[in-house]
Amino acid sequence: MSSEQALSAPAVSKGIAGGLLLATLGAVAFSGKAIIVKLGYRYGADAVLLLMLRMLFALPLFLAMAWWAGRGKPPLSRRDWWGVVGLGFCGYYLSSYLDFAGLQYITASLERLILYLNPTLVVVFGWVVYKRAITWVQLAGMGLSYCGVLLVFGHELGAQGSHAAWGAFLVLASAVSYAVYLIYSGEMVRRLGSLRLVGLATSVACLFCIAQYFVVRDVASLQAVPHEVLWLSLLNALLCTAAPVLMVMMAIERIGPGLTAQTGMIGPLSTILMGVWLLDEDFNRWMLAGTVLVVGGILLFTRMARKPQG
Repeated sequence: MSSEQALSAPAVSKGIAGGLLLATLGAVAFSGKAIIVKLGYRYGADAVLLLMLRMLFALPLFLAMAWWAGRGKPPLSRRDWWGVVGLGFCGYYLSSYLDFAGLQYITASLERLILYLNPTLVVVFGWVVYKRAITWVQLAGMGLSYCGVLLVFGHELGAQGSHAAWGAFLVLASAVSYAVYLIYSGEMVRRLGSLRLVGLATSVACLFCIAQYFVVRDVASLQAVPHEVLWLSLLNALLCTAAPVLMVMMAIERIGPGLTAQTGMIGPLSTILMGVWLLDEDFNRWMLAGTVLVVGGILLFTRMARKPQG
């Protein structure tokens, strides 16, 4: 081993450790979103208000992100702007609203497990739209993960009734909406770059969320918003929206998308633990078994998806 290699080894190890830490913190921060939303509902807020406040506080950060990523690059064409608007509507506005609405009826733990099925939905859409093949191993992983969600959903349905079915449907629709965004964002990511596209699309989504509030609510109603809801929304915007986007991006640069995705599997576990701790949600054998099936199924699924073909 050369002296240069010996000197670079600690730097490489430090970079990997830093990437893993960023990926872990990003996954936990993303998971906290559902917890904060559920806490906001306890103060009488609804999905429209919580989503508007979250995006209002996050808008300056996303605009700054788009500006930073677009420095020195050519301006967007009209076609690019229409693409950004469409992706922002589908991937961040619609999916976020459906998710927030669904959280009114189901636990944060079940919400996170449903959203964790997103990679399988992307592959299913790829099969439907682009005729991409799905292997038997991938189908097995999908089967395990869906069985896990159904196990937790069945228990929650028995405990809470039909409201749980409606909430689960809304969150699943949120996952579908975001999967559509992922399917159609590939070409624009190659043209604009991932950070620039995320900054622009989320900024557009912020404007949709703010406009929605002022269409369906009276401006004067903002005076009655509890201070606790404002602080929770600010925390949601900073800690659970903007910060994890940057942390995950930085983690991908250091350790790659594959290892970052695997580290993200801590997300459902952290949601469950925070739900038990902060929301007094029940942790039972159904939740444990369902989580093991979902995480195990997605791990099998994603490993097969990254396996080279040939």
